[in-house]
Amino acid sequence: MQILQTISSKSANHDFQAAAEAVRDVVQKSLAPKVADIDLEGEYPSEILHQLGNAGAFAHAVVPELGGTGLGLKAAIQSIEEISKECMSTGFMAWCQVACTWYLQNTDNQALASELLPDIAAGKQLAGTGLSNPMKHFVEIEKIALTAEPVEGGFRVNGMLPWVSNLGPGHWFGIAAKIADSEDYMMAVVSDEMAGMTLRCNAHFIALEGTGTYSCVFRDVFVPDTRVLAAPCEEYVLRIRPGFILTQVGMGLGLVDSCVELMKRSNKRLGHVNRFLDDQTEDIEADLLMARDRTYALADRLDASEGMIDDQLLREVVQARIVGSELSLRAAQATMLHAGARAYVHGSAPERKLREAYFVAIVTPALKHLKKMLFALPEEALTTAS
Repeated sequence: MQILQTISSKSANHDFQAAAEAVRDVVQKSLAPKVADIDLEGEYPSEILHQLGNAGAFAHAVVPELGGTGLGLKAAIQSIEEISKECMSTGFMAWCQVACTWYLQNTDNQALASELLPDIAAGKQLAGTGLSNPMKHFVEIEKIALTAEPVEGGFRVNGMLPWVSNLGPGHWFGIAAKIADSEDYMMAVVSDEMAGMTLRCNAHFIALEGTGTYSCVFRDVFVPDTRVLAAPCEEYVLRIRPGFILTQVGMGLGLVDSCVELMKRSNKRLGHVNRFLDDQTEDIEADLLMARDRTYALADRLDASEGMIDDQLLREVVQARIVGSELSLRAAQATMLHAGARAYVHGSAPERKLREAYFVAIVTPALKHLKKMLFALPEEALTTAS
């Protein structure tokens, strides 16, 4: 894991505030008016994503030499959080874009990073991540979907990925495949413009319909060595996995923050009866603040680490992601109950938050996936005071 540049605390605070304000401006002016179209009509907001990229939303976990801001994972999470407050669909696509920058930031294939990373970090080139299947495979949840046969100059890839998001014509996305006749795996970045690849839209979802989600069919797709992130990639996956998981917490933080605001709004009319509910606004808000502080601190620790992290830090990252899922579910339910019958109208804000909260808990790594990981990770030994 590359160490991002160290900057003074005062300068950092100013830069973080400026970065958040730039994203917030796009969210308020361009995204907010389009949320219903994205959520209910499945409109893919490509122009808004380009605007967010121009505002720096995807560039924070990238070093300045490769077109990034160098602010680190915390700023990346804050951007995803700010977008997700307004629209989880767009927040998720922002995470997909950030995840792809993270793959390229951490590859040893510097020629590939130098070629693709600046435009992806700037949002000029849109990108996704096809690692749902391999992330589940590596913890023995499902079989690997892609195979890669070594050939002269690269690999020939076959198989099918059921759902990959933030895709469209010419978009890049990361994949992992089992190397034929080997126990090793490879990772690469690919696009639908490669011969033999087909994108198919074969499912409709209860939420996040406008996220450019397709199944990807690979039929003898030649992936040149110039597009390979790592082969073999086991150590590389261990290097990118903590950032992959932790940046997703931004989606949950943003959703919970918006739920708190909706609950406060409901209390202006129904506070006299809402006070009897188990989850009060101040309870959810206090838990949000704790989850946010913990997530930001973990982001700083990941940025400061070199190479692969130890099991204890990974355990804390997984726990933070679990909290993001569980708090999202709890906050969304509380929002529905606080709003009452008005929330039960199709298209209402609380109804959308409920659908989005289940996505936070289901997207890879899902809540059950995370708890399986946590079970397998050794706990730090307790020391007895002498």
